[in-house]
Amino acid sequence: TPVAATAAVSATSHSPRRTNNAIPFSSHRRYSVPAVGGSPVCRATAVDQEVILLYTRARSHSHTLTVATGTSTARGVVCRPTGDQIATTTMTGSDDNNGDSDNAGAGVGDDGDGWVRRRDQFSSALVLLISAALTLLWCALFVALEPHPCGVAGAQLYTNTFSVRLHSDVRDGAGHVDEEVAHRVAKRAGSGFENVGKIRGTKDEFQFVHHGLPKIRGRRSLPSVLLLKKDPSVKSVHQQPGFKRVKRGYKPFIPSLYLNRDEYMANQYRGYPGKPIEIDDDLDRYGKLPMDPLFKEQWYLRNTGQNGGKPKLDLNVRAAWAQGVSGKNVTTAIMDDGVDYTHEDLKYNYNARASYDFSSNDPYPYPRYTDDWFNSHGTRCAGEVAAARDNGVCGTGVAFDSKIAGIRMLDQPYMTDLIEANSMGHEPDLIDIYSASWGPTDDGRTVDGPRNATMRAIVRGVNEGRRGKGNIYVWASGDGGEADDCNCDGYAASMWTISINSAINDGQNAHYDESCSSTLASTFSNGAKDPNTGVATTDLYGKCTKSHSGTSAAAPEAAGVFALALEANPDLTWRDIQHLTVLTSKRNSLFDAKRRFQWTMNGVGLEFNHLFGFGVLDAGGMVSLARQWHTVPARYHCQGGSHTKIRKFTSKSGIILKLNTDACRGTDTHVKYLEHVQAVITLNSTRRGDVELFLTSPMGTRSMILSRRPNDDDRRDGFTKWPFMTTHTWGEYPWGEWILEAKFNTPNQFSRESAANNIGGTHQNSRQGSKTDSTMAVRDLEENGDKLSADRDTAEEDGDENDYETVHTGFLKEWTLMLHGTREPPYSQLSVRDPHSKLAIVKKAHTIAGPDTTVSSQKQSAY
Repeated sequence: TPVAATAAVSATSHSPRRTNNAIPFSSHRRYSVPAVGGSPVCRATAVDQEVILLYTRARSHSHTLTVATGTSTARGVVCRPTGDQIATTTMTGSDDNNGDSDNAGAGVGDDGDGWVRRRDQFSSALVLLISAALTLLWCALFVALEPHPCGVAGAQLYTNTFSVRLHSDVRDGAGHVDEEVAHRVAKRAGSGFENVGKIRGTKDEFQFVHHGLPKIRGRRSLPSVLLLKKDPSVKSVHQQPGFKRVKRGYKPFIPSLYLNRDEYMANQYRGYPGKPIEIDDDLDRYGKLPMDPLFKEQWYLRNTGQNGGKPKLDLNVRAAWAQGVSGKNVTTAIMDDGVDYTHEDLKYNYNARASYDFSSNDPYPYPRYTDDWFNSHGTRCAGEVAAARDNGVCGTGVAFDSKIAGIRMLDQPYMTDLIEANSMGHEPDLIDIYSASWGPTDDGRTVDGPRNATMRAIVRGVNEGRRGKGNIYVWASGDGGEADDCNCDGYAASMWTISINSAINDGQNAHYDESCSSTLASTFSNGAKDPNTGVATTDLYGKCTKSHSGTSAAAPEAAGVFALALEANPDLTWRDIQHLTVLTSKRNSLFDAKRRFQWTMNGVGLEFNHLFGFGVLDAGGMVSLARQWHTVPARYHCQGGSHTKIRKFTSKSGIILKLNTDACRGTDTHVKYLEHVQAVITLNSTRRGDVELFLTSPMGTRSMILSRRPNDDDRRDGFTKWPFMTTHTWGEYPWGEWILEAKFNTPNQFSRESAANNIGGTHQNSRQGSKTDSTMAVRDLEENGDKLSADRDTAEEDGDENDYETVHTGFLKEWTLMLHGTREPPYSQLSVRDPHSKLAIVKKAHTIAGPDTTVSSQKQSAY
């Protein structure tokens, strides 16, 4: 019957093509579509390669699928691949027995050569009913097993890659399992399994690929997992899920955000004439300028006021170059979509030994060229770090004598934990700095971060990389703008990474900059008044660009500055680099154009801003201090206390929790001088995006650890043991009373149109909002195990039928305070050369208020 049989469908697109990494349908392949009621269900299978497609009948697209059932045809919605892949083709069929059609002979039939002959109506109807019932049962079972069935956006995807942990007596001198054991396991499993190699940084974990499975699919392959698990040498098996990671860059110039500011704002904050000035007094001091054709456009290296910039607002790299450093013997890995290592401005600074392509599993991380130059991202970032000087090509890199390694790992429609872990654990003794200009989607509603293997790779890198001194991981803070908070990005908010934000050439923040308390410092991205005044760097096809932008451009600049510091002092540890960043970054006219966040001082006199961290990097100052640096004392981790009683708060009434701690005094984990502070929080609410969290230290420093994210309508997932991190209390004493505030920042009025947003998880489907959404969300919280009595507040009309007020409810279930820092004064061995420097200020504060002194001061809030 047309329902019970599997219909063979051939594609009729005139030429296969890719759109947004779509899977192209070939007219030379045949696809089987299980048909139910004339509509395809959830998958199609190619003869030579299975392609999992998810079908959502509720969503219509311009491309359609037509499946013949007897003499009639049923027109449906295009089969939609998982994630962002969309099959851009049209399949049609006719009622002709010979299989010919008006559209290149597409046909449907039980034998693949002709149309299914029509059975009598009674049999067809009966089979249709039975098949529909079976399909409903299948979907019901799928709902029970998978969080998002039948093509719902955000469904969990699974790849054909497996992490396999072995237990074996065959080990080398370092305790590593012999790779030959893994090869034998893959061979015994058969059925297309291949051992790709050991997972970087592990002793007994290997990456297996099953070539008989699709590269991406909507469900686990339980038979494959069981097949591996039954081998006596296998300890555990995990099929790798696929998830989305995006590049942070290509941000458009928006004139309305920069060109229409009034004169008061210009005079108040900029204080410069707005035209280029000639800076001659530093030519003798810093030596000859680079002769590269785009150097004059690289205002972030030398800002003379060109293109409306503020003179001398730059990275001060010429002061570092004047000290004789240019990044020699330092390698920075660009973890991205590949690096064009044949580019004339890069090829002599390319470190092939430290490079690898984890997208294709080969040692050649060359970018895949596309018509839209989408894969130019990594090449542009590489040029910022290490473009050669005085070769007449493009511009000059921040560390123009340093080496760059290419790690290609972004150019696929999905990411896996193993790809990330292998990238961040690749050649940790050859690579000094890893630069990442990507992360979870900056849509203002995603909460995501590194998975287990990736987290282990990062921790292993900072503890063991660079022969024990620790690798430096530099991260772009994010491009979500005011609608996002980089503390919801587990990469940028990690205490093992250095999160870098950006400013434009007149000192204000870029419109796409995210704010968060985990940002350590800033560099530069776009110019203010000219769309071509971005970051000048290398590009694909041997070309140059002047329009690189986003926080993608900021992170590589920071990596270049750190490379200069590492040449000046190769013994610097990963923590030394963070301390140097805090002590040498400068406010330097950076400002929030909307006046949301002001500069303020913490308890030991360090000035910070919620957008810019401790200021813009100063390469000259960092190199100078690095030369006299002494490694900071050992670091300790103290659990300062916790609240586990469930506390309710509403949009009408927030909550304040207080926690007194002695910072683990009298134990082996006693912390006296802070570096990072984490508030590990479990929280649910009827609208996650309206929740704001503040953490106040015993010395009075108030950090906004979560700001409002208006696009985040989640009411189910919330935060589960999420580590909100702040660097704003750097150098402070940790003992005393810590205060956590949780509240809703909810606009009084909502339009019904804006309420029709996505609800139901970190990655949600759209759903029509209503006045009872708040009530329903509270009920869902109770039904999902909270078992709490919650007020069911309903929205009240305020006289305008298009506006209404919603009362939201939240439950703070757990707060654990984690303190990270030293027991000994971190800067006691450093001599003070400038009495006005940050180093002098902090050392004085540590002397006045000794480690046994209880310090309490009221600091002006920055919010």
